[in-house]
Amino acid sequence: MQNQNKIIQLLGIPFTALLSIIFGLLLISFPIGIYVIFETDIGDDINYDYPITHLDIFHNTDFYQSSFDVSIGDVFIILWVFYLGIFIISILGPKQNFLKSISSLISMGHYNVKLNYMFAITKWLSILILISALINFIQESFGIITVPPLGDNNLIQFFYVSLAPLLEEFVFRILLIGIPLFVLYSGRASIRYFLKCLWTPTSLNILDSKKAIFIIIFVGVAFGFAHIAFSDSWSDGKFVQATAGGVILGWVYLRYGIVASLLIHWATNYFIFAYAHFISQINSVPLEAAFFNPLMSTLELLFLSSGILAVCILILNKFYLKKSLI
Repeated sequence: MQNQNKIIQLLGIPFTALLSIIFGLLLISFPIGIYVIFETDIGDDINYDYPITHLDIFHNTDFYQSSFDVSIGDVFIILWVFYLGIFIISILGPKQNFLKSISSLISMGHYNVKLNYMFAITKWLSILILISALINFIQESFGIITVPPLGDNNLIQFFYVSLAPLLEEFVFRILLIGIPLFVLYSGRASIRYFLKCLWTPTSLNILDSKKAIFIIIFVGVAFGFAHIAFSDSWSDGKFVQATAGGVILGWVYLRYGIVASLLIHWATNYFIFAYAHFISQINSVPLEAAFFNPLMSTLELLFLSSGILAVCILILNKFYLKKSLI
């Protein structure tokens, strides 16, 4: 056990530094997103005052012709405040704040991730990006290129990617995973207990996790399929990548709750596009070119490095745990 602590402590120092940097970058993305929406010409001929009822999702509905006076900017602020609130919750809890969690890893060489949401978020976000990058690399070596849906307007696209985590986590995690888990594993019926289990499925007494894992994998596949199922969706190459992401988000939801899975999903959407649009606007380059900017490359390198260290620490913990049981 002493050898285990020494090894994990050695890995924990750079790992902790990377997690702290990632945390800072996530925090900075909040004002960057506000700047992009309200202080740039991201929308070209439209701006944040564009009526939300004129979006494609409201076409062929009564809302399209209504005088419902709500703009993209109004809804974006609501989303922004909501995500910021969840972000603050993740820093403070559920049982220990993020800074104390970081110091525990450095000093003790081990840490119970369930004590703090943000620690779990930064860790599993790094793993998700690492796995996505590996899948993309393998697929491209076989000539499978992942092409994102083409947005007609960058402002509307950024609005959609900011809205998507909230809607998709509600459907794919809470409705399709949380409710089935409650039906399978709950021993009592209570509205308060039901909501508590949807918020954190660990509140359930899950002794045999085989059914839970099957649900997570099944919903993960459905999540992947949803990304390629429609005419204006991603190319087919996104299926495996999105499925892997869906499985990871489902696992994170099962282990840590909706706060963690929601913010990881938010980070893969809002966080990444906030920086990309910011680079695009200040350098007056197309969004596609912004993703090849040195800053975006540095962000990717940080996440990949953190993901590799996180996987190494997970493997070491599993290895020493099995060894201690022999």
